[in-house]
Amino acid sequence: MSWRLVLASNNAKKLAELHSLLEPAGVELVPQGQLGIGEADEPHLTFVENALAKARHAAQHAGGPALADDSGLCVPALGGAPGVHSARYAPAPAGEAGREIQRARQDAANNALLIERLRDQADRRAWFIATLVAVRHAQDPEPLVAVGRWMGEILPAPRGAGGFGYDPLMFIPALGTSVAGLTAAVKNAHSHRATAAAQMLAQLREVWRLG
Repeated sequence: MSWRLVLASNNAKKLAELHSLLEPAGVELVPQGQLGIGEADEPHLTFVENALAKARHAAQHAGGPALADDSGLCVPALGGAPGVHSARYAPAPAGEAGREIQRARQDAANNALLIERLRDQADRRAWFIATLVAVRHAQDPEPLVAVGRWMGEILPAPRGAGGFGYDPLMFIPALGTSVAGLTAAVKNAHSHRATAAAQMLAQLREVWRLG
């Protein structure tokens, strides 16, 4: 049995990761952009509140079940920042460009700002967090919530050519490399999003009777 969920995101790389994690279990993800659904507001202070807002927004406009991911990087030495502001930590780069080019420029600016703010910090601990929320419809009183964390340390300079976002700065001691140095298969076996996706699949099977 295949389940079709609208993904409340237009991030192509995030879609690719979630597709690889959920598709084998029979979950088909349809990006909200394909349905002409715009981005939801994300005014909240926590990942779970923003993910819920995005899921309800997508479900309302699609008229069916939706899945949202709100994720980011938390650094204790910075009081938890960038946190829910991870995607736009630095001021938006000037100039006009396509969505993915502009996203890459924003990633580079975010990384540069993080390096600067941690320059004199001895505590370089950090973790990626992914919060997935699924709703059956916009008024669903029982959203499914899954949270995954991936612990690491922030490097003083980018390392590795893969991944996106803060991946070049996030060093995983257990794997001996930055996240950007991992293959997609290894990343999807260990990441915060993989942990959250496994929890979400378990809930989809138990509560929504998926599969």
